[in-house]
Amino acid sequence: MSYTKRSEIPDKYKWNLGDIYPTTEDWEKEFAAFAEQYPRLTEYRGRLSDRDTLLEFLRRTDEVEKMLDRLFGYAHMDYDSDLQDGEKQARYSRIYALYIKYSEATSFVSAELSALPDEQLRALIADPDFADYDVALGNILRGKAHILSEREERLLAGVGNFSGQFHEVFNRLDSGEIQFGSVNVDGKKVPLGHGTYSMLMQHKSQAVRRKAFKEYYKAYIAKINTLAGLYEGSVKADCFSAKARNFGSAMEQALFYEQVDKSVYDNLIACMHSSLKPLHRYMSLRKKVMGVKKLNMYDLHVAIFPDADISREYEEACELVLKGLAPLGEDYLDVVRQAFANRWIDVCETPTKRSGAYSSGVTGVHPYMLLNYQKTAHDIFTIAHEMGHSMHTYYSGKAQPFAKEGYKIFVAEVASTCNEVLLLKYLLATETDVNTRKYLLQYYLDMLRTTMYRQAMFAEFEQITHAMAEAGEPLTTEAMCNEYLKLNKMYYGRAVTHNDEIKYEWARIPHFYRAFYVYKYATGIISAVCIAEKILSEGAPAVERYKKFLSLGGSMDPVSELKVAGVDLTSKEPFDLVSRSFEQTLKQLEELV
Repeated sequence: MSYTKRSEIPDKYKWNLGDIYPTTEDWEKEFAAFAEQYPRLTEYRGRLSDRDTLLEFLRRTDEVEKMLDRLFGYAHMDYDSDLQDGEKQARYSRIYALYIKYSEATSFVSAELSALPDEQLRALIADPDFADYDVALGNILRGKAHILSEREERLLAGVGNFSGQFHEVFNRLDSGEIQFGSVNVDGKKVPLGHGTYSMLMQHKSQAVRRKAFKEYYKAYIAKINTLAGLYEGSVKADCFSAKARNFGSAMEQALFYEQVDKSVYDNLIACMHSSLKPLHRYMSLRKKVMGVKKLNMYDLHVAIFPDADISREYEEACELVLKGLAPLGEDYLDVVRQAFANRWIDVCETPTKRSGAYSSGVTGVHPYMLLNYQKTAHDIFTIAHEMGHSMHTYYSGKAQPFAKEGYKIFVAEVASTCNEVLLLKYLLATETDVNTRKYLLQYYLDMLRTTMYRQAMFAEFEQITHAMAEAGEPLTTEAMCNEYLKLNKMYYGRAVTHNDEIKYEWARIPHFYRAFYVYKYATGIISAVCIAEKILSEGAPAVERYKKFLSLGGSMDPVSELKVAGVDLTSKEPFDLVSRSFEQTLKQLEELV
């Protein structure tokens, strides 16, 4: 579902940002109110050691930050709908700049609170009046060694004014300035974009896939030195921040603030390395079924049982998602129906719209979803995936106070992937056609391949690049391409032809600008598979535990939250369980083939 201009898209396929602000004039009024109110928080500087003053400050801060959340949410989503619209870009830039000023103005808070005696912080955490803020205060107590002086905190907040530009410039290049060319498909010239590229990678013709692959990467290769410079800058910014805050590495800093032990990361990588043989076996099976002399990197996304493709029109896809999520109960489904009916979702692709898909929460309103829907099986699962994010946000916002409604990134991919697994299990349970079952088994293998194995490979690349920077090694284009190609060969094995273009793949991954994020996709699917299996086998008790998990927000550390849902990532058991699931699914498919 691609359109040339946003104005051509029917309203029912566009999100309604009017639920946040009816008009841009209303946004401007709240922008002015926020600009007037947030500086008043500086009046509390030097006074936060007093209990009652601190409580008053925290409550006022909540109200100011709710305004900021609405302002930022509206501006960034409005901008994402058309990245070439100057007015939308200006509005986003204004609130982003004001956000930086707000961060600078309130940078005294962490320093003042970290200066409080441990005994006083513990007393505040135990005080019922501070129940909304016990987690934040607990983090202050835990992170004292990494909180700097007021002046240093203010300087670091200012650094954010330009260090975030690496990601922003990448987005501008990736969503508008990089020209991807076009591909001839069945005698027609098809312009390449992120959405159409994804669709063409699933085209039945290897020649079409090859042409799309080469044209797509040609655009990135033309800008590769610029892209390498942007990523190097982003990595160096991560390393600078970690060193400034007295961490041993950028990874240590990222995991510390996620409250995740490094053993979880290490377990993931070690488990993937020990379970690569089934992945290599799957690549060999894919090559055999496709009947190709060479299995190229552009042959990995096409359905190897194309006659069983389950692609649907958008409305039909939504109905299918509802059926797949039925085990979660009517209360869950009612909210999903609201999202579909009440324009919480921006559905269609245009050339200047942000690529990909996401869910974004806005406090006091409801979650929103950005899609670039194409009629593919992958995009049906994307609806389920982003709806999982939205429902996690919905349940947490409903159950938790503002200060604790935001959940850690570490658990952010669990609900989304659980939805995908439930949808897939529904399809496997209801489908009797052998060819379609083969297709679904293959789809599950590819889900695990792309979300567990591939994201683990990305995580390993991030680990390598940050370690190189921390060791003083230059992150040149050649060095990064060489490291990426080594990983690609190790993960995918000898059955695959590792086309030269694939060594540049790192340059197009937007998540790399959010350091040590991607491994959470892998731990997310591992957790999600475990949870989905329990929901389907245990029924109501498992559903109840899961909804309790969804409602926890940021009220506990993420590893403990997953234990509430029945998943213990401090052990290797969940990792091994999902690796076995991959191998068992592969065996079922091998028997059918």
